[in-house]
Amino acid sequence: MKNLSILFFMLIAISSCSSSIRFSSALNRNYEKSNSNISNNIDSSIAVGNIFYGKASYYGDEFHGRKTANGEIYDRNNLSAAHKSLPFGTILKVRNIMNNREVIVRINDRGPFVSGRIIDLSYKAAKELDMLREGVIDVEITILK
Repeated sequence: MKNLSILFFMLIAISSCSSSIRFSSALNRNYEKSNSNISNNIDSSIAVGNIFYGKASYYGDEFHGRKTANGEIYDRNNLSAAHKSLPFGTILKVRNIMNNREVIVRINDRGPFVSGRIIDLSYKAAKELDMLREGVIDVEITILK
């Protein structure tokens, strides 16, 4: 009976932890089109010049002013991004594959927490890539430093 009680409390503790979704748009909530040519796995060996491809989204307005994973306050008007495993402070060039627009961002948060996406961009970065209408786009990411 004691083991069952411990298991019960562990399940409650685990189920109360949840990740927040970093992208919100009524038009794009169901956007999960898969593309077999896009890789969602980032190699654990981080090296300047490495190039990766995947889907990018951007932070919804409700995250403006909240703390990021590295302790900074998220400012939608800065050029920043979230990635699941790249070190904080990593500088990336992100290119919109459809229109070739580019932006330089710095990793300061963790995410995205939606399957199939590899990076969440700040509002300003998304605007510079001209992706606000689409919400989710295919990108090329190059590690700069």
